[in-house]
Amino acid sequence: MKTKVSILFYAKRAKASVNGLVPIYTRITVNGQRIELSTNRFVEISKWSTEAGKMKGSSEEARSINTHLDMFKIKIIDVQMELIHKNINITSEALKNRLLGTQERQRTLIPIFKDHNNKIKELVGKEYAPGTLERYNTSLKHTVEFLEWKYKVSDIDINKIDHAFITDYEFYLRSVRNCANNTAVKYLKNFNKIIKICIANHWIERNPFANYKSKVKEVERVYLSEDEIQNILNKDFKTERLSLVRDIFLFSCFTGLAYIDVKNLTKSHISLGIDGEKWIFTHRQKTESASKIPILPITQMIIDKYEDHPECNNQNKLLPILSNQKMNAYLKEIAGVCEIEKELTFHIARHTFATTVTLTNGVPIESVSKMLGHKNIRTTQHYAKILDKKVSEDMMILRNKMLNCNNDKIIKNAN
Repeated sequence: MKTKVSILFYAKRAKASVNGLVPIYTRITVNGQRIELSTNRFVEISKWSTEAGKMKGSSEEARSINTHLDMFKIKIIDVQMELIHKNINITSEALKNRLLGTQERQRTLIPIFKDHNNKIKELVGKEYAPGTLERYNTSLKHTVEFLEWKYKVSDIDINKIDHAFITDYEFYLRSVRNCANNTAVKYLKNFNKIIKICIANHWIERNPFANYKSKVKEVERVYLSEDEIQNILNKDFKTERLSLVRDIFLFSCFTGLAYIDVKNLTKSHISLGIDGEKWIFTHRQKTESASKIPILPITQMIIDKYEDHPECNNQNKLLPILSNQKMNAYLKEIAGVCEIEKELTFHIARHTFATTVTLTNGVPIESVSKMLGHKNIRTTQHYAKILDKKVSEDMMILRNKMLNCNNDKIIKNAN
């Protein structure tokens, strides 16, 4: 990308002195970014030519001021050429610092990344979830390790981050870190946020992501069938531990709430809805979007079962949920006992609500989207695509019925 530098001299009327003189300024534009510097010269506004960008006439005063402006322009061009010869990225800030003789501050990647993460840390529980901070900290860790792997350095000047840096970083994530496609894309998306901060502050002029393209691959979501739900529901578990995990998992299957949202539920989240029945009114921690979910009979049974549980009473919880790690570990046990071959995790309950519990039973996708707390219905449409399999199965039943009907007619006609 070629750096475009333009130079303009103008009389700054807003700063006119009491004796009618106005200061002459130069406006330097570098790839659309402007800086303004005083030339330390003054002129009567009537003697200034806006079109020519210089003082009118050929008086000694005019010759002196115009010569000064010409020399100032030559100085700007000399600084520009100096930066080019030293292979320094030409930015408005770099030009300004050289012209003023001030030391240009070198900005490096890692302190900017750390400052970003520290700000998120301060806002955890207010604007961000703990998981967001964890993802950015992991992204920072991968970035530091990449710099050591590729450049044998612990930090890098942000102006040295270019398209090659991004593609090498992607290669590192996929090869050395062995990240799957979507994981690599998400880490690069996190890194891109840091680059956007640099661009917004005019610390870098070129966007290294400008010609970079990546795409998240759609992952087929796992969900439970009606028979599998019934199997878990009817199973008589010998331990209270597995019974508890089963109940809370089924609660999520019939509400669509994610683990953290179930954990945050209190009795105050239950109120009467527009139909006079009990609803859950909450906000998703991940997106802060509202979720309003009518309580189904099985959901109410689970709530009633744990209403007087000591943990619920002492900690003001709706359900005595375990840690996400323990829930997932015990769900694998439940899958084994119930002979479910799918890798059972708590989040599968949310997928099950979207597919088997709602969409399969004819609940409109708009209603499902609202209950799931999706900000965009396109997110919900991913679940509808999964149901193509059910469409195929339903059409197969219809096809067989039609074949049987035609066969009966053939036999009847033959007789």
